[in-house]
Formats: sequence, structure tokens, C-alpha cells
Amino acid sequence: MQSPFKDLPREVSILVAASFFVAVGFGIVLPAIPVFAKSFGVSNTAIGLVVSSFAIVRFASGLISGKLVDLFGERIVFSSGVVMVSVFTFLAGLSNSYHQLLIFRSAGGLGSSMFSVAAGSVIMRSVDDEHRGRAQSVYNGAFLLGGISGPAIGGLLSTISLRAPFFSYSVMLLASGTVAFLFLKGEHIGKKVKGLQATNHTTIREAFAMKPYRIALVIAFLANWVIFGMRSSILPIFVTQELHSTTAVVGFGFTISAIFQGLLLMRAGRLSDQQGRRLASVIGSSVILFGVIVLSLAVHPWMYLAAMAIIGIGGAYLSTTPASIVGDVIHGKGGQVIAVFQMAGDAGMMVGPIIIGWLSDLYSYRTAFAVSAVAFSIAVILSTQIPETRKTEEPQDINLRPFEQLD
Repeated sequence: MQSPFKDLPREVSILVAASFFVAVGFGIVLPAIPVFAKSFGVSNTAIGLVVSSFAIVRFASGLISGKLVDLFGERIVFSSGVVMVSVFTFLAGLSNSYHQLLIFRSAGGLGSSMFSVAAGSVIMRSVDDEHRGRAQSVYNGAFLLGGISGPAIGGLLSTISLRAPFFSYSVMLLASGTVAFLFLKGEHIGKKVKGLQATNHTTIREAFAMKPYRIALVIAFLANWVIFGMRSSILPIFVTQELHSTTAVVGFGFTISAIFQGLLLMRAGRLSDQQGRRLASVIGSSVILFGVIVLSLAVHPWMYLAAMAIIGIGGAYLSTTPASIVGDVIHGKGGQVIAVFQMAGDAGMMVGPIIIGWLSDLYSYRTAFAVSAVAFSIAVILSTQIPETRKTEEPQDINLRPFEQLD
């Protein structure tokens, strides 16, 4: 069996190992955060603030993190960001009041922004066009595996103490930061393969002048709005109240979606590298749209499970594409350009739950799903309009003439 790291630079395997620890730890602490916050006797709104504050700070600090990557490089920023989250997570576990928990959890958002932008920069700039889709698949797969295994561990730890998941996550993060600091270095860090030298850089203005980059931002925003927005807001309630099922079925659906996505990630990455970003994006967005339509029509739990499987299949193809497009079009250093791309996805994660929740309160769950399907159809349309950016034979043309070649 061919290794998933075949023909990929060493930096990718180190990044995947470090990111896996982050993903497992995040999965461990995620279920514990609302329960721990509730132990301080606060309202559900206050609990929601603890959950969203991390994402808000992460979004607000995106450009800062991008600038730090340009100034100090991926290795230092990744390891520093992970250690920062580790420290604030440990302090959150020691919190004796709701306000302490809110402050420490929010502060961790800056560290998360730092290591996320640095990780994206490693993959986007150290891997050539011919292998970038597969590299994204391997990286996403590590997070997927960690996300699946983490909650089960976190559930067990929570039976011991509500603080235990925070301390475990902190240890996982320290392991990740150590791995990154010691091993995330090499000839590919700090420059784009087959591109110009690292002394050059892509500005935000130059990036926004490129049509593929603009489309990648919109697709990232819509994908996170629809997929994350539904999962983190009304989907569990829809299954239990509207379909009269159980929370176990909700979990089965999430697991099925993750399994299908994991099984197809490598295939999707290879398709993106061999057949182009446009094709992978069209397939992924179309399949996800179909899944959301099935979900809006669901009248039985098996239809919910089928919809989640379909969304997982589409997610495998779409999850790698926008980031690969950004990696194709940037040249030299582009930390802030990568940060803006990350911020687009984070914005979708913040806006989606609010809009979907508001629509379900005002009208119905199915209305919220239907509106989400209409919104996501924009991603399908834009996918057909993506100028092909995978130029393995003449990569220098992308760097030297970004506007003429790609717009």
C-alpha cells in the first residue's frame, strides 16, 4: 500500500503529527466546555459566549498571525501558538469563576489563530501544485481522526473531573508544540516550491485581484456556514424533536459523515491534483448541496443518516479545494493572505449558527435547512467559474503574472 506521505516534503509529515495531537486534545475538551461553564450557574447564553469567544478572538487576530508568520516563519509561530493555547487551557481548567473561564478561553483564540495560519502556510507554500491537494487531504485526515477519537476520551475524563479534559488538552498541546519546534524545519520552510524566492511576497491587494482567490474565500465561508452552522446549532435538536429520535442517532450521523469523509479524502486529494481544482470543487459542492436538500426533506431518522453520509462524501472533495487554490496562486511569503482565507472560514463558523438558529426560531427547522441549501447553491455556481490554478508544468507563470494568468 502506497504511503500517504509519498512524494510529500518531510515538513508535511511533521506538521500532520503535531496537528494530530492538537485535534485529539480539542476533541477531548470540546464536550467538557459547556458542562464546566454550566457548573458556575450561568445561563445558556453565557455558555454560548464561552464557546464563541474562542472563535471571535481567533477571527479578530487572523491578520496579526499572518504578519507574524511573514516575520518569524512557520516553525516559531506554530510552536508558539500551540504553547500559548496550552497555557491558557491549563489556566481555564483552574478557573474558579465563570469570568476567569471566559477570559482564559478567549485568550487561547490568539494562539489558535497563530498555529492555524502557520500550518496553512507550510502546506500551501512547501508543496508543489502536483501534490498540494493530497497534502491537504493528509492534513485534514489527521484532524478528522483526532476529532473522532477525542470526544470519547473527553467523556471518560469528565466522569473523573470536569477539569481533567482541560489539563489533558494542555498536555496534548505541549506535545504538539514540542514536536513542531524540534522537527518542523527544513529547506522547504519559508519559500514556495517551484516559485520565486522567499524575499518576495503576495500582498492582500494582489490576492484580492485574483478571481480564484476571491472564489476560494466565498466557498470557505459558505461551507463553514452551512456545515458547521447546522452541526453546532439546530441539527441535534431537529433530530431529537422533529424526527423523534435520540441523541445516540445524532452521534451516529456525525460519525457516519466523518467516516465517509475520511475514506474518500485521499481519493479526493489525488483527483484535485490530477484533474484540477475546479472539478473537485464542483463535485464536492454539488454533493453537499444534495445532502442538505435531503436533510431538509427528512421525515425519518434514516433520511438524516443518509443526508449526513452524502454531506461527508461531498466534504471530502470540497475540504481540500479552497486551500489548494490559495496555495496555487500565492508566491513567496503570504502569511496575511493565508490569514484572510482562514478568517473567511471562521466568519462562516460564527455567522452560520446565528442565522440558522434565527431562521429555525422564526419559521422552522426545514426552512433553515432550505435557506442554507439556497445559500450553498452559490458555492456550486462559483465552483464552475473557478479558473484552473493547478499549473504544474509552468508554475512560474502563476507567480510572475498572477493577474493575467488567473483572472
